[in-house]
This record gives sequence, structure tokens and C-alpha cells, in this order.
Amino acid sequence: MSYALQTKGLTRHFQGVTAVDAIDLAVPQGAVFGFLGPNGAGKTTTIRMLLGLIKPTSGNIVLNGHDIHTHREQALTGVGAIVESPALYAHLTGTETMAITAKLLRKPLSAVAALIELVGLTNAADRTVKTYSLGMRQRLALARALIGEPRLLILDEPTNGLDPAGIAQMRNLIRELPSRFGTTVLLSSHLLSEIEQMADHCALIANGKLVFQDRLEVLQARARPQIVIETTQPKDIQRHLAQHNVDVDIDIDFEMSKQDVRVHRDLNTSDRTLLLAGLVKAGIPVSGFWVERPNLESLFLQLTGASEAIL
Repeated sequence: MSYALQTKGLTRHFQGVTAVDAIDLAVPQGAVFGFLGPNGAGKTTTIRMLLGLIKPTSGNIVLNGHDIHTHREQALTGVGAIVESPALYAHLTGTETMAITAKLLRKPLSAVAALIELVGLTNAADRTVKTYSLGMRQRLALARALIGEPRLLILDEPTNGLDPAGIAQMRNLIRELPSRFGTTVLLSSHLLSEIEQMADHCALIANGKLVFQDRLEVLQARARPQIVIETTQPKDIQRHLAQHNVDVDIDIDFEMSKQDVRVHRDLNTSDRTLLLAGLVKAGIPVSGFWVERPNLESLFLQLTGASEAIL
């Protein structure tokens, strides 16, 4: 397998604090790679090192086959990025911003209008950036990052500030980048739900350490949803489900006077309906019935084996 980005032992210390601790990333070419972790986990520090904005304390970075330490210009050529809040000239219009970038990168001006349309800013192209919302600035920054036809695109929290429609548009665009432009995408987020809807590979970072790296489907297998049934008769539900070979746990919350039965596998909508109908038909009281997905905190606890929350 060929990789668009690789790191080996990548480490960064700040005044005695280890922000990134010897991480080995391997981003396959043509992938949408999610870089997932809570705020403060080391994601942005890692991205800044990948882009040569800060130097690693130790470790190696290879971008598109070139070592950034020994061949910086070749490594960073063909890399686009949006890091944190995009820096834009407020007095310029969207079109002017794109035209200046195209001129600097020696790209044809004919690409400007197409990229502005791609990110949904055609109607605002002739407005000054100072009138743009945060979400519009984010989309303009993405268009600007794409004008250089990057082989590797690094995005730090790309859906930040977007409204629901903008988030959906951004997700669709990111998913299409590998097939549409041949671009490999590394995107960071602290939201598991965002990564699930865009990425096919992912890595999880916690307290500066890489705790997981694989295809997204492998992570999802570790975070299977559960059906939670709230009832006053958990033993009856347990016996009823045991007759149908369904494994359950009873979780009793004495403080809240609740008793929850957890089914350790998700079911499709039809099977959930049949399960609930069967309980009602058996005369077992059910006061609540829902699907619960493990959150980022519980998933990290599972992966790290920690005894306390890390978020």
C-alpha cells in the first residue's frame, strides 16, 4: 500500500509538557482519513508539524514520498490545508481572494468560478469577505486550498461554524474529493459522528498518544450500538429475551430509581419493532425504548483501558 502521509515517532514537547507522544501515522493514498480526538489531545499540534509550521522535538514526517526535514519544498508542494480559523483578507471579495491565490500558484483564473460554485458561494462571490459568516469563510478557505490541486489536503475541524445545510454540503464534498480530484484528505475532528459520515480510515489520539489506527469499519465494530429498555421488571425482560437467544445485561440505577436492560447488539428497525411488540404482548411494562451509541468518551475509555474519563 502506498501512503500520502507517514510519520514515525513524531513527538513535540512544550516546556516539559508532551503534547504529541511518538505517534506513527499512515494515511493511505486516496483515503479520507479521520484524525479524531478531544480538544487538547494534540491534533492541531500534529497538523502544524505536518505542515512545517512548527518543528517536531523528534520523529520523521514524509509527505507524498518526501521527507519534510530533508526535502521540505518537495514535501509541501501539492499539500493544501485549513488550520483552525482561516486567515483571509476581509476587504477583498471572494472572487478577488481566489484570483490572487490562483496568480500566486500560477493556476488559470478559469478555475476560480468553478471552485467558488463547488463550495456554494457563487451568490456571494462579489461580496467582501468581511460580510461573510464563519461558515462562508470556511467554505472560501476550502476553495482556496483546492485551487492548488493538492494531492494531500489537511483540514482542521472543517465543519466548524457551518449551519446544518452547510455541514451536509461540506461532508458530501469531502467524500467526493478522492474520486473527483484524486486528493487524499486528512481531516481532524473531536466528533465521532462527523468522522463516521466522511472517513474510510481513522486514527484516535488521546493525551498526545495514538490509541487506535485502522479502517473506520474496525472502529465501528468496537463501538456497536445497544438497545436500552427501561422497565420496572428487568428480570421478566431478561427471561423473555433469553428465550429468543438475545444476550442482555441489567443495569440498575438506584439513585434515579431506574432499571435498564441493555441488549448487546443493535437491530434493524423492523426487528426493533418486533422486539418491542413482543414485550408488550407478553404484558411486560416498558417505559422507555431507545438505541444508544457509545460516545467518544466511553469509546476512548474502552480503547485505552483507562479507569477515568479523559475528556
